[in-house]
Order: sequence, then structure tokens, then C-alpha cells
Amino acid sequence: MGVDLSDLVEDVKAEINLAELRGKKVSIDAYNAIYQFLTAIRQPDGTPLIDSQGKITSHLSGIFYRTINLMENGIIPIYVFDGKPPELKSAELQRRKKIKEEAEKKLEKAKEEGKTTELKKYSQMATRLTNEMADEGKKLLKSMGIPIVEAPSEGEAESAYINAIGLSFATASQDYDSLLFGAKNLIRNLTITGKRKLPNKDIYVEIKPERIELEPLLKKLGITREQLIDIAILIGTDYDPSGIKGIGPKTAYRLIKKYGRIEKIIEANEIPKNSIDFDINQIRQLFLNPNVKKPEENLDLQNPEEQEIIEILVNQHNFNEERVKSALERLNKAIKETKGLSRQTGLDQWF
Repeated sequence: MGVDLSDLVEDVKAEINLAELRGKKVSIDAYNAIYQFLTAIRQPDGTPLIDSQGKITSHLSGIFYRTINLMENGIIPIYVFDGKPPELKSAELQRRKKIKEEAEKKLEKAKEEGKTTELKKYSQMATRLTNEMADEGKKLLKSMGIPIVEAPSEGEAESAYINAIGLSFATASQDYDSLLFGAKNLIRNLTITGKRKLPNKDIYVEIKPERIELEPLLKKLGITREQLIDIAILIGTDYDPSGIKGIGPKTAYRLIKKYGRIEKIIEANEIPKNSIDFDINQIRQLFLNPNVKKPEENLDLQNPEEQEIIEILVNQHNFNEERVKSALERLNKAIKETKGLSRQTGLDQWF
């Protein structure tokens, strides 16, 4: 889900041209990106791409072709995968599971009744990113020569940490939680840039990447990162999905600006004490001091293993061999050019 801070970031977010990321590393919340691939890359009837064995392949298509697109723009992607989620996230995970189970029931009913519009809608809502899909994604990325990082816990927290310590120029995610985790630069829409069809509508819109910088955001709002986290807790995060009933981003911001922290708001009787059924400081600490580690992995591009890519995509999942080989030529060219850009970017700092 992620916290909805859209109202608060409106004045500081800015469209960014992919050319501005040329030669730069971007740490990507892998689960967030792959889920986008699963929901966006679909057949005309709204169902996901599948191979001859009936296995879903939308995620592999997105990882392969869209990652190559990023690299052709000179971007060096680092995919960061989730580890074990914090215990406090279990309620949110159960909520998501229930939504998908309900969507699956409605999907079956739509199939029986031949309702095309509902079929597309519930097919997307029922989308699941399984451990098997994640493992397939890791294997494909490794064979493409793309650096991956296994997070000890939240992939988004680890991706933000990689950015915060200077190992990437920005972190890429659709969720604003990256800012709460301390990312200096957040880029949204990176992996879904381009013309996209609106859900359940025959309307296409141009989706452009946008950049949000943490420090300018905090300065504009006149608050600290800890206070931004308190705002998020009031609205509702993955660790307290319901937040405080009746409090949206603008009200939460007003209260934090006035009182400084949630405990002071409670003392002032602005919100009932019995409306807090979670440990405020425990949630704060999950954002301020998440379970992260400095990557031991090499975060540089490697040469791709072409035969392994063909084995995964063509032999195992029935991708078109000619198209894959054509994309491999683009991948090799992009890696060669991007490695050169990366070296030049590193040299530039000395001049």
C-alpha cells in the first residue's frame, strides 16, 4: 500500500527527463517494480502473459525488456529484493491477501458470466507476486549482468539506504515510504514511463518519471524527517494500516506543525488516546532505524550470459527467440556504453 503523501509533495515534485539520469545508478525496489510489470503487461483480455505450461511470464517480460530500455537511456539499475518483513507488517499483508482472495472469487464469476470489463478489473486486482516469480526475476537479472541486492528485511528500506549512503543517485519506487526510510532522492514512475492504458478504460495517458528530494521537501514543509514519519503514522502506514480515523495528509500536517509529535497531540486532546492501538515509537523506529545492511555485492554491471538468458526466456518460457536475440544485441550495446558513462561520471568528480 504505502503511505499517501501526494498532497504534501505536490509543490516539490518535478518531472525528470531520463537523460538526467544518464550514467547514474538507481536502486530499485524490486518487488514494487515487478508488481507493476505483472499488473501492466497484459493480454488484450486483461489476463497476464503465460507460457505453454500456463505459467505467468509478465514479470519476466517487464524485467527483460523494460530494464533494457532503462539501460539504453544510460541508467544503471540496482534491483533490491525483499527479505523477511517486520512483524508489524503482518496486519497489512493479511489485508492485502484478503483483497486478492475476494478479487479471485469475483474473477471466477466474471469468467462464468463472460463480463469482459470485470474480467480485466479483477484479473489485475487478483495479481500475486509469488516467491517463485521473485526467484525467476533474480535469476534473469543476474544472467543479464544487472546487480541485485538481497535485503535483510524491507526491500524499499534497503533501496533507500543504498541511496542515503551514496551508492546510488536515487531510489526508484511508486511508494512515498522511501522518503520515510531516508532516501535523498525518490524517483516515481521510472519502470512504467511511457504511454499506459488507464485501468478499465480505453484511454491512454503519458506517464512521466518524477523526482522528489527529501531535504527540499522537509524545508518546504518546515518539519524534520521524524515529523514526516509522525504525519505518515497518523495517516496510516504498512505498520498501522488504518491510521487515525478521519485524519488525512493535510490535517496530519497541521497537527504536527502545531504540536511537533503525536504524543503532544494526544496530550492536547486533539485525537482520542483510545484511538491509538499501536506502539507509536516502535513504528517510528522501523522507519528511522530499519533493518538494513551495506551491500557486500558488486553493484557494477557485468557482461550478460546470453545462453542462460535464451534458456530462461526461450526454452523454458516460450519467448520469441528472434525478438530475444535482437534485445540481447541492444543489451550488450547498452552495457558497453553505460560502463563507459559510469567511468566518465567517476572521473568527472576530480575535475
